Amino acid sequence: MAETILVLNTGSSSIKFELFEVGAGDLPTSRFAGQIEGIGVRPRLVARARSGEPLADRVLPLEQAADVETALSVVEAWLETELDAPLSAVGHRVVHGGPAFVAPVRVDEGVLATLETLVPLAPLHQPNNLAPIRDFLRRRPDLPQIACFDTAFHRTHGELADRFAIPEVLWEEGIRRYGFHGLSYEYIASRLAELDPELARGRVIVAHLGSGCSMCALRDGRSVESTMGFTALDGLPMGTRPGQLDAGVVLHLLRAKGMDAASLEWFLYHECGLKGLSGISNDVRLLLASSDPRAKLALDFFVYKVAQMTGWLAAALEGLDGFVFTAGIGENAPTIREAVAHRLAWLGMRLDPRANAAGGPLISAPGSRLRVWVIPTDEELMIARHTLALLRRPQTGAVA
Repeated sequence: MAETILVLNTGSSSIKFELFEVGAGDLPTSRFAGQIEGIGVRPRLVARARSGEPLADRVLPLEQAADVETALSVVEAWLETELDAPLSAVGHRVVHGGPAFVAPVRVDEGVLATLETLVPLAPLHQPNNLAPIRDFLRRRPDLPQIACFDTAFHRTHGELADRFAIPEVLWEEGIRRYGFHGLSYEYIASRLAELDPELARGRVIVAHLGSGCSMCALRDGRSVESTMGFTALDGLPMGTRPGQLDAGVVLHLLRAKGMDAASLEWFLYHECGLKGLSGISNDVRLLLASSDPRAKLALDFFVYKVAQMTGWLAAALEGLDGFVFTAGIGENAPTIREAVAHRLAWLGMRLDPRANAAGGPLISAPGSRLRVWVIPTDEELMIARHTLALLRRPQTGAVA
């Protein structure tokens, strides 16, 4: 009987799931994937087999998915109709591992308690990441659960990259730059090693451009620097988050605008970024189609910041050999890639127009000093690999 691994990526309004079977060579292979979207508003269950065949597509009564916990019950009930073997384990994406967790770890009540202390560092993500873990621990305590952290891949940074210029006592308390989207970067590093082994051994910047955005500097496949810091607010402008922001702006909002911590948190996570700049939408597809000058401003600012952060990361690498676009915008918006390349022509980035329009995978022009790739990310596969590794080596992934 084949082993089966369920991967869960739980957000504030959606639960993404993917089922993997462990086949020949001990490799996890996707069997099907799906999600419940619109939780608490207009929930909908969608699932497709690996072949693309639709398995489910139905709008749910609101009471069946009023919150993450009730929606998770729907996912489990649907899985029971599709599974012909019991689950071997569940792998979870957990955004923040803090300073303690430097690798995936099997979750028990003690690990969960530690992860709950990190909720203030990722208030938009962490509570939802932990909700299904808590639910499975309560109802199925013998089922192995593996937490895979978006911060862990960046623990190879040097101390200078992770420090803020603040007193030592705060560093010791864990106030430092962590970096995020690590599961995506880890997958891209492994995939680049297959596609372009020579480049993978060099100095590469990966741009994870989606609703959440960040960039990572890789040297020999290891993270050297990232644009995100203490929380997932820092760095590039995102769909609804501002990215890099002078701390004085936060003080001004508290003092002059009368915001309290809760309203400020909502503002920074939900009302800024492309949505705030454009006043229209956080969806790049809508902004690209719009003739409103505010849409152009938002996209121009976004491209400017991607180019600016490239220079910063190239300085950390002391040079640059290649560049990778990934995630929703990076994989699907050739206009944005072209605009970024235009701003980075000084670094020797030149795109092949036809390859860029087709989505690559190699989109740099002959003679470009930088090799430029478009590589679709697969965080769920990375989680499945880590989960399987811990099932095989149950003592690894411990707290550092």
